[in-house]
Amino acid sequence: MDKIINPSRREFLKTGAALGAGLTIAFYLPVGAARMMASQGADKSFAPNAFIRIAPDDTVTVIVKHLEMGQGVNTGLPTLVAEELDVPWEKIRVESAPADAKLYNNLLWGPMQGTGGSTAMANSFEQLRRAGATARAMLIAAAADNWKVDANTLSTSDGMVLHRASGRKASYGHLAEKAATMPQPAEVQLKSPKDFKYIGKQFKRTDSKAKANGSAQFALDLRLPGQLTALIARPPLFGAKVKHVQAERAKAVPGVRAVVEVPRGVAVIATDFWSAKKGRDALQVEWDETGAERVSTADQREQYLGLLKQPGKVARNEGDAAQALAQAAKKLEATFEFPYLAHAPMEPLNCVVRLKEGGCEIWAGSQSQTGDQATAAKILGLKPEQVQIHTLLAGGSFGRRANPTSDYIAEAVSVAKATNHLNAPIHLMWTREDDLHGGYYRPMFAHAISGGLDAQGNPVAWSQRLVGQSIAANTAFEGAMIKDGVDVTSVEGASNLAYAIPNLHVELHSPKLGVPVLWWRSVGHTHTAFSTEIFIDELAVAAGKDPYEFRHSLLAHQPRHRGVLELAAAKSDWGKPLAPKSGVRRGRGIAVHESFRSFVAEVAEVSVRPDGSFTVDRVVCAVDCGLAVNPDQVRAQMEGGIGFALSAALHSAITFKEGRVEQSNFKDYPLLRIREMPKVEVHIAPSEAAPTGVGEPGVPPLAPAVANALFAATGKRLRKLPFETAELRSA
Repeated sequence: MDKIINPSRREFLKTGAALGAGLTIAFYLPVGAARMMASQGADKSFAPNAFIRIAPDDTVTVIVKHLEMGQGVNTGLPTLVAEELDVPWEKIRVESAPADAKLYNNLLWGPMQGTGGSTAMANSFEQLRRAGATARAMLIAAAADNWKVDANTLSTSDGMVLHRASGRKASYGHLAEKAATMPQPAEVQLKSPKDFKYIGKQFKRTDSKAKANGSAQFALDLRLPGQLTALIARPPLFGAKVKHVQAERAKAVPGVRAVVEVPRGVAVIATDFWSAKKGRDALQVEWDETGAERVSTADQREQYLGLLKQPGKVARNEGDAAQALAQAAKKLEATFEFPYLAHAPMEPLNCVVRLKEGGCEIWAGSQSQTGDQATAAKILGLKPEQVQIHTLLAGGSFGRRANPTSDYIAEAVSVAKATNHLNAPIHLMWTREDDLHGGYYRPMFAHAISGGLDAQGNPVAWSQRLVGQSIAANTAFEGAMIKDGVDVTSVEGASNLAYAIPNLHVELHSPKLGVPVLWWRSVGHTHTAFSTEIFIDELAVAAGKDPYEFRHSLLAHQPRHRGVLELAAAKSDWGKPLAPKSGVRRGRGIAVHESFRSFVAEVAEVSVRPDGSFTVDRVVCAVDCGLAVNPDQVRAQMEGGIGFALSAALHSAITFKEGRVEQSNFKDYPLLRIREMPKVEVHIAPSEAAPTGVGEPGVPPLAPAVANALFAATGKRLRKLPFETAELRSA
């Protein structure tokens, strides 16, 4: 059992924990200051560290350092505390942590507080278990001191400390004040998995009731006294600037309080959203488009296809792929194309800012508290610690709320600074149109892959070239994410291809354009899984082998890939014919992919009509995410990821014409409808490995599994997203 020692000169508990892939991280558990502040409060609560507060009424508040945006951290992370603290689930309460990277940093990101990369559970698993175990040990010590017995004779159960020999017992709330005076334990011991009561079991989400009855508070719901609403008119081209503004008509709109120019455009501030919207519509803005981006998608596509024919930066080189291809008995080539994609969360970007003497308060679904804090501080000339962030629930994000410039936070703070004379909190809001026009898209990409087989149908060579903008270029992340000219997020899933192919070569071009790009749910894996899993299918067909068996043979040294592949195949009845349906052609396809240290295989079943339209009837998903802390949350994230991925595969594309985004709202950037959602079965591979992420890994295998199923049904390969059903009509 792991033990930790409390250093005498630092009020931190530290340990190392292996999280797979050779990664070891250190856990710091802030303790003393938080405990002293809480114990001196009027409520006499016990706060043994920065993550737990136990009240006299026996409720246990868990301070969650990650943003709850639907993925379930407000349930999953408290589960860890409840397990080690041994407290009834109904006594658990949840609060979002303040912005303070010294206490609440993401342990996988270093000195930065934030949520993303499917890291919330992975970086918190040991930390919060130890927080709970520390609190439990101090409560036991308090009871032992009260009863003058050996602490080793005491046990806990359902929020009570028990002395079975005498029959005495005391609730945690009763012991809270006393426990706050006890010294930190020299060491704590975590539960053995065989003793788990909550981890691996199913319990209600902590936020379900509030979201169902409407009491859950998102930034969009917030109403502070005197609050005003701001909308910004932004340039129609990326890189354009304000040249001249005529604001008289906007100022004449009832409810409009001010019109100000800010770095991103022109802001209209009003008493409510609709007045601000009408005021913005009435603005007359002349834009300076001298340095603006004027890209058109058709021209960009031709540029990318041209770059696919030229050597790029080498991301990986094993063996000699060029020579092996030249000598291969059979050679295949394929090109894949991917559009820009918007995140389009249901709750558009928004936040509330209130300036005060010597500081600033922000209410937002903040996904990057440290970055947002620093951005606001810089604009206002403050120190980061003078910026207080209240993290509220977020109605989705998929990466959009965490961007290198904290754009919507910066806008809101700039407006508040420019209108400080109004002495009012400012609620900056984006409309759906603002969201789709606002940039920070998943980059457009093109891939070219060449592969070779020997006379026995074994793959001997794989050469892949990718073209797409770098997410990290010209950001604070460039030094960590770009190595030798290669953005690791552009090639992830390709440069670390799991299949045993002796000669492997991967190259990258990162053209520079003025279109802002960003991570999008599962980042580079969104395109690399599609190209690699379709092309491996093509190699299987060319080799005359079953796609499942072909993959299986190439993953002999990848047991976790193999494990989910086998599980998905078994649960989907792979190898058995699909039941025929009148008037349609049916097919089944498979894909397997690792992302964020989790392994997912998916089997899709499709029915294709004579006109080329099709339905995805069923998806069988197998996931290995290490120990499943909350199995139903794992299933929910796989189901949601499958729906999210299918939406993009069927419908989504952001396109440009002379620099202008051609889409505006869900009418031309549609999302998946409920009638299009397939039946989904999720099977979780048993594992004792440390938990890894589930928010994103369900996304990458879906589109290639569907494409492979469409090929099985029609004999036609679709290598471009979103799918074009006209190609199936001609099949």
